[in-house]
Amino acid sequence: MIEVRGISHGYLAADGLSQFQALKDVSLTIENGTFVSFLGPSGCGKTTLLRIINGLIKPTQGEIRIEGARVDGPKPDRAMVFQEFNLLPWRTARGNVEFPLEVQGVGKAERDRVVSRVLAQVSLEKFGNFYPHQLSGGMKQRVGLARALGVGPAYLLMDEPFGALDPQIREMMQLELMKLWDSDRKTVVFVTHSVDEAVFLSDRVIMFGTSPGRVVADLAIDLPRPRWTDDEAIKTSAKFIQYRNDIWRLLKHQLSSMPAI
Repeated sequence: MIEVRGISHGYLAADGLSQFQALKDVSLTIENGTFVSFLGPSGCGKTTLLRIINGLIKPTQGEIRIEGARVDGPKPDRAMVFQEFNLLPWRTARGNVEFPLEVQGVGKAERDRVVSRVLAQVSLEKFGNFYPHQLSGGMKQRVGLARALGVGPAYLLMDEPFGALDPQIREMMQLELMKLWDSDRKTVVFVTHSVDEAVFLSDRVIMFGTSPGRVVADLAIDLPRPRWTDDEAIKTSAKFIQYRNDIWRLLKHQLSSMPAI
């Protein structure tokens, strides 16, 4: 499991004196094999906490433990999928997916096998030799997802991965993600600003408040799985609508308490 223990984190301004408190005393536990979404207003520390879990940021206070071991930096058991595509423009889709495996020293034959498998998982087996500029936004995000899956992580950390996509492609990517997740039930921590996306994808929605970032609600989502087989029925069900309304009410309260711009 992932254990978040008393995490606080602040950022210093360029003058070296002013500090923005991104997170304060956040503690929570994420069980293995669950899909958990972080939801909340901009600036509430969702992405900061995700990067701390991955080991990219060292917190000001507190610690992260995964399977009992303290997180002191990134490891192959965790993979990040970012909102920005972050693809190397001089590499093909295959080359981008292959890159982290090369860094790990994986042999060419094994790299080829893994890359072919994960590109097929995200339905891009016919586009492996295309460069990023030749791919649509949805395809680029699939390449990013395939790159993360290629290293075989136990924990998939996703920072608003569909935020830059148009609404139709975003919904299709949600379905594709659910298919992949149902196939192996990795532990997923997913940052989003969309209430509907959080409810549809998640087993739990953790709501963050701001000034400073903190957990204000931890809500279990009890909707039937698999959800991708009949997503329209799920999204129009009374239970889904009730979850959405309850969470939106909490979110509106957090937004109303933010300082005026």
